[in-house]
Amino acid sequence: MDGTDPISPLEQALHAARALVLADLVAREVAEADVVSMVEESVAQRRWWVEQWPEGAGFLAGLIAQDVQDSLLERYGRWPLCPVCGSGDPHALEVEPELGPDPHWVCHKAGVKVAAIGGLGRAAGGTPSS
Repeated sequence: MDGTDPISPLEQALHAARALVLADLVAREVAEADVVSMVEESVAQRRWWVEQWPEGAGFLAGLIAQDVQDSLLERYGRWPLCPVCGSGDPHALEVEPELGPDPHWVCHKAGVKVAAIGGLGRAAGGTPSS
C-alpha cells in the first residue's frame, strides 16, 4: 500500500477484532510476545475465512477470541478466568454467541455476561445473561 489506498472493509474488520482481543489480553496482563503471536496467527487464519465468507466479518472478534482462548488453554491454562465467582474452582469465561455478532465473555456458572469482547478491563460483576 502506498498510503493512498483505502483499507478494505475486511481488513478493517480484522484489525478491529485484533484490537479488541489484544485489549482483553492487556487487561488481564497476559499480552506477552508469544501470546500476541497467537493473536496474529488467528488473524492470519481468519483472514482466509472471511475472504471466503465476507458476511462473517461481524463474527471475527468472537472467533479470534475463541482461537486465542483455545491456544492459551493448550499452552498455559484457562483464560480469561472468571472475575465474578469468588469461590469454587477457577474457571474460564466463554464467548457467546459462538458464531454471531456482538460477542461477550460470559460466566455460565453465574449466568451473567461479564463483558463485551474487548471490555474485560472494565468488567466487574457482570449482568444477567439472556
